[in-house]
Amino acid sequence: MIKPAEDVKTNWRWRLVLMIAGWGVLLTWPFVFADKDNGISWIRYFHYLLGMVIFVAIYYANYYYFINRFLIRKQILFYALANLLFSLTLLMLVYLLGSLLPASEDIAMLKKMPAPPPFSLFRFICSSLVVCAFVCAISVSARMTSRWYAAEDERKELERSRSEAELQNLKSQLNPHFLFNTLNNIYSMISFSPEGAQSAVHELSRLLRYVLYESSAARVSVEQEFDFVRNYVELMRIRLPKQVELRTAINCSSPHLSVAPLLFIALVENAFKHGVSSDRQSFIHLEISADDAWAKCEIINSLFPKDDGDKSGSGIGIANLRKRLDLLYGEKYVFSFGADGCTWRCLLRIPLSERAEP
Repeated sequence: MIKPAEDVKTNWRWRLVLMIAGWGVLLTWPFVFADKDNGISWIRYFHYLLGMVIFVAIYYANYYYFINRFLIRKQILFYALANLLFSLTLLMLVYLLGSLLPASEDIAMLKKMPAPPPFSLFRFICSSLVVCAFVCAISVSARMTSRWYAAEDERKELERSRSEAELQNLKSQLNPHFLFNTLNNIYSMISFSPEGAQSAVHELSRLLRYVLYESSAARVSVEQEFDFVRNYVELMRIRLPKQVELRTAINCSSPHLSVAPLLFIALVENAFKHGVSSDRQSFIHLEISADDAWAKCEIINSLFPKDDGDKSGSGIGIANLRKRLDLLYGEKYVFSFGADGCTWRCLLRIPLSERAEP
């Protein structure tokens, strides 16, 4: 994924290329369209460059000063007057400078012609000002486009920062949620299996190490995430009653790929919380796999809804998961769940990345 800083750098690089290409066309224009028989002399080309000085000066004076000083502040009249005075001053200076240079073939030919009527000078000035106004319009378009790109880059950066902050907030909610549920399970084991509770605390320390340290990265390897789920399932297996059927299949054929951490644990927790009964037959069937493009988690379990007095986890697991999926993958994931009689089914498919991101 292209980072915003690199994106801005790329935009500026393209703008520089377009600017160089545009001025390159103007500078080589006389050579491209010169008369093949007579060609173009250096004196004639120098007079052409002298005229180009007007357009270059108007373009950059608008781009770097007039637009910001007047147009952005909605001082349109002052903007027009400033450009008019600046253009007339440049026309006079270039005219005076051109009169000091050797005359080109075109100017020499004009001098041999009868003197133009008085209105010809006025027409020349008006036509020159029209061209200057066209250059101003190009400069305004380029400047506004540049401002739009800058505003868009800033908007994307703010959106990225907001998304990262929200993801971090959601993950910080997940850690206490996971810890609360696990401690609740261990607490219930103490009364009937102190040795199992002791072993569970040891397993919990391994899980917390992953939650607090390794999962702080934006992405982890699929193998790490699957190992975390396996360890959690084994921790929960310790306290399961004998009438609970637990079947798991956690396989990864592409351990080198990466995935956002702690996406499956909410679904697994939900299955153990609502799929297990202490006095009735119940089951949890868990299948998690990964191929070269997708990771899939499918869970089918018996459904024993908790009463309203049960506040373990405050019910934030699934809602938290959906928000994270929206922020991480947009519409590029599949997440469905629901009750089918006394059975709960859920399916999650998410795309995998080529490598882990720090």
